[in-house]
Amino acid sequence: MKALVQGRYRGHDGKAAVFDVGEGASLTLRILEGDIGRVTLQRRDGYRLERGWSLAPGGAEPPFAGRPRDDVSGFANPPTTVTEQPGRVLVSAAGLTAEVVLAPFAIAWRREGEAAPFLRDRSTQAYFLSNRTGALAHAMARDPEERHYGLGDKAGPLDRTGRRFRIDATDPCGFDAELSDPLYKMLPFLVVDGPQGAHGLFYDNPATATVDLGCTLDNYHGPFRSYRADDGDLDYYVLAGPAIPDVVRRFSWLTGGQAFAPRWSLGFAMTSMAIADAPDADARISAFIADCRRHGIACDSFHFGSGYSSIGARRYVFHWNRDKFPDPAATMARLAAAGMRPVANVKPCLLDDHPRLAEARGDGLLVRDGRSGDPAVAQFWDGLGFHIDFTNEKARAWWADGLKSALLDVGVASIWNDNNEFEIWDEDAVCAGDGRPFAQSLARPAQALLMTKLAYETQAAQAPGRRPYVVSRAGPAGLARYGQTWTGDNETAWKTLRFNLAQGLNMSLSGLFNIGHDVGGFHGPSPGPELFCRFVEFCALWPRMVMNSWKADGTVNQPWMHPEVLPQVRAALALRSRLMPYLYTRMWRASRDHEPAVRPLFWDFPADPAARTVDDAFMLGPDLLVAPVLVEGAVTRSLYLPAHPGGWFDWHDGRHVEGGTVVAVPAPLGRLPLFARAGAIVPVADPGAPAASLPDRTVLVFGEPVDASAADLYEDDGETAEWRRDGLHVRFELRRTGETLLLSARHQGADPSRPWRIGVRRIGTHGDLQLLSSSALALEPMPAAGPG
Repeated sequence: MKALVQGRYRGHDGKAAVFDVGEGASLTLRILEGDIGRVTLQRRDGYRLERGWSLAPGGAEPPFAGRPRDDVSGFANPPTTVTEQPGRVLVSAAGLTAEVVLAPFAIAWRREGEAAPFLRDRSTQAYFLSNRTGALAHAMARDPEERHYGLGDKAGPLDRTGRRFRIDATDPCGFDAELSDPLYKMLPFLVVDGPQGAHGLFYDNPATATVDLGCTLDNYHGPFRSYRADDGDLDYYVLAGPAIPDVVRRFSWLTGGQAFAPRWSLGFAMTSMAIADAPDADARISAFIADCRRHGIACDSFHFGSGYSSIGARRYVFHWNRDKFPDPAATMARLAAAGMRPVANVKPCLLDDHPRLAEARGDGLLVRDGRSGDPAVAQFWDGLGFHIDFTNEKARAWWADGLKSALLDVGVASIWNDNNEFEIWDEDAVCAGDGRPFAQSLARPAQALLMTKLAYETQAAQAPGRRPYVVSRAGPAGLARYGQTWTGDNETAWKTLRFNLAQGLNMSLSGLFNIGHDVGGFHGPSPGPELFCRFVEFCALWPRMVMNSWKADGTVNQPWMHPEVLPQVRAALALRSRLMPYLYTRMWRASRDHEPAVRPLFWDFPADPAARTVDDAFMLGPDLLVAPVLVEGAVTRSLYLPAHPGGWFDWHDGRHVEGGTVVAVPAPLGRLPLFARAGAIVPVADPGAPAASLPDRTVLVFGEPVDASAADLYEDDGETAEWRRDGLHVRFELRRTGETLLLSARHQGADPSRPWRIGVRRIGTHGDLQLLSSSALALEPMPAAGPG
């Protein structure tokens, strides 16, 4: 590659400053918001790909054809001031300044009122382009005290400093949650936290790449980090922070936010490849329904593995195996009658003997080889196949019709997009591009994103007024605006718990807020009683809780698979049901305010240095600290409780513990270590209430705040598409007036549909429960300018 080290300022139009940087390339610098800057590098012959699909600022949904790369709609675009100085140019707007040094060419970014830059390019060769290939690179100076987070579903510890990662996607079944790379998602977004506060960096390039966070050392450059793409365009966004929550919220806003899923999707769910693969699959589903009743397990959805579509040992999307499922609609109705919403797995590849392959080939619906004109061949499950091209309008119509006629019309409630990493390694593969073809290597993850967008819109059209629910394993930034994802086909192993936790936290910090893990481990050996129980506890308080497995011996992970720990499994599931009002409210906040429900301890306790080092526990919202047991044979759990006025309370016995200390707590099987901060107001459901119900609520008040505290409760029918307008938002406030502790509740939005009791219970400093209100807590209208 060629280093671009000489810059020449070319001018600006009030919004963008343009520089010539050599090799016929030009660099454009914009300040889009007071906390968002953008740099684009254009080659002499223009962009490699002139559009993208990840950006949706403020919810401005991009079309299937993509958003033009130079489109700056949806941003404030403040007037920009450019000041020329000897050898440098200052570009400023709305409190953000970029200082451009012309030789060697480099950019440093400053917030208003700060002397030191929070982000600066490497002063020795920061920008590179290849004249022979589409490769490019960007190198930045790295402060040795900086910590790095994000990049989606990458494996390993929470802090990614010192690692090198591949921005690519494969199907790594049974991956090592500590070491495997790449995994499923291609998401080149970094959160960097250090002495100058936090900032974010997003490379809007869906081509494969490598991110190096200090793994490479070179004496000629000093500490640095780098992004190196195999192809595509250098188009990066700088998010100025200055705190980690500021960066994450802004990135979520930039990429369209998190879809608000229906309440039933937050309940416990079940799937297994072995069930749908079995020759008596329909009978096994009936047996599962009966076993749930017999064992007292509430299951809110059943996810069909792809075995329902089999012919022999192979799988064919949109085909129902009528030997296994003589009447699919009757099967769906039976599940619905048991309170379980059916969810169906689909895969975007047609095997080389698919019954409808000739139709798809004839209509040009497949990603094609640009040299031969034939469909591009890819290795897939059970053999070779050809991928549907979701950049082709005709292909999308064909796929949507398949979703509707084969699945939604027979009673399937939602779509699960699986095996959609689009591993087409044909270098000549071409996508239709909605009339503007491009090499598929430039935007593989866009196919997964468009597949998920299409499923979302097809479900919305099928059930107007209801919130769609879509699951997708793969995709780029922007995936969250259509639904849910998870950490993938994890291995059944103790260390999976430890590193799935860090993996999930980094997914949250990457704008993927509706996440979880396969309960019990998808691949590998069958879990023993202890590991299985710890898996259930570990997964019990993540937004997604689906028990999913494929074991070579045919074993199925099910709640009752080990009778000796069934009571403990029930206890973990009951805890999730009890906390459903709190979890549902946190997911509402995730969609409304771009705030993850699950987050690292340093999110809520940034002033506590010790909280930065904790990656074996997590916060569920601002109030609850969850510390699952991750070690075999442990019956106690040591954990750090961050410094907090008033301390913490053990959820299970109300015991008070001071903050800023390491404590050892009892953790026998069935007791997930869980603590509430002093002053927390936590809405809970009646024990045993299913996720989709709306029973009376109780708020638990833990201790008392030093001054005041507040909490939210959001309720609706569980699936209305008009959740921003039709839901009921209750705002609780707890404050001290003299010697009196006052709890008030105000509401905004729809009135409760019936007389509604909110019970109040206080958990005091010695664990005794005191009833503060023996009658319903009065709901007063919230002022229009109030919270929410």
